[in-house]
Amino acid sequence: MLRAVTNQRNSSHSNKRSGRRMSSPVAFFLSRLKSKLMVNGLELDRVVVVLVRARNPNNIGAVARAMHDFGFRTLRVVNDFSVPFETARSAVDASAVLAEAATFASVAEAVADCTLVVGTTAVGERALQHPLHALPEAAATIANELAQAEHGGRVALLFGSEKTGLSNDELSHCNWLLTIPMQQHDHLRHPSMNLGQAVAVCLYELVRKGSAPAEAAVSRAAQAGELERMTLLLTEVLEHTDYTKRHPANCDEPQIRRLVLRMGATASDAPVWMGVLRQVLWKLRQGENGDD
Repeated sequence: MLRAVTNQRNSSHSNKRSGRRMSSPVAFFLSRLKSKLMVNGLELDRVVVVLVRARNPNNIGAVARAMHDFGFRTLRVVNDFSVPFETARSAVDASAVLAEAATFASVAEAVADCTLVVGTTAVGERALQHPLHALPEAAATIANELAQAEHGGRVALLFGSEKTGLSNDELSHCNWLLTIPMQQHDHLRHPSMNLGQAVAVCLYELVRKGSAPAEAAVSRAAQAGELERMTLLLTEVLEHTDYTKRHPANCDEPQIRRLVLRMGATASDAPVWMGVLRQVLWKLRQGENGDD
């Protein structure tokens, strides 16, 4: 044992004399992790973390710190009040993330430039209206989306409030959902993570997965903002045809939005669909005005 310690000291002295520093286990792990990453800086910047109705500044700070630690920079917060970022004391070394964070009044605005919107949920007793994937599977799908470098689409990860998660209306903006598998306990109805923990686990899994090999070139998906305009146009068409009066149970806004999302419209499809819907509206309004 003494010989081993002596050899270690001699090795340490030798390294110091040669100008090299011994790396700590943590530094070694991080360097290995970084060397294995297939996701480059550009792809990391295409991942948008969206916090919806997050109220605790320290939780927001913990999210910013996790983003900083794993190399993500784009943070957006959806709230109906001003978020005091300066009080987020838990954001150690993550001041740059908070300084660049943007606030939005609605989920639709926050994800308007994204081509894939993924919501997070603990599931519980909620009746889901979206496909649900466990985090490992979800991370692989997201990595594949990021690998489609030719279209440069953004991916949004939505996290709900600490108390209630994402509402059904907020979930209606999502293409699909992910959940973090957790141990079930008899005394807990709905196991869930702290907001900062949940974001850290999701981002780590993305980084660990890396980019999947790019599949055959596919058309870029329509941005969420384009799909939202399609949703509004379709809603207007349904109102003018009295469909909403005859079938009100099928026509609330989240249902119509989910219907549009399931179409999987591409960037080239969206303008065509909007043109069709505008033409239908124009014709309907002519009929209402008594024109031929």
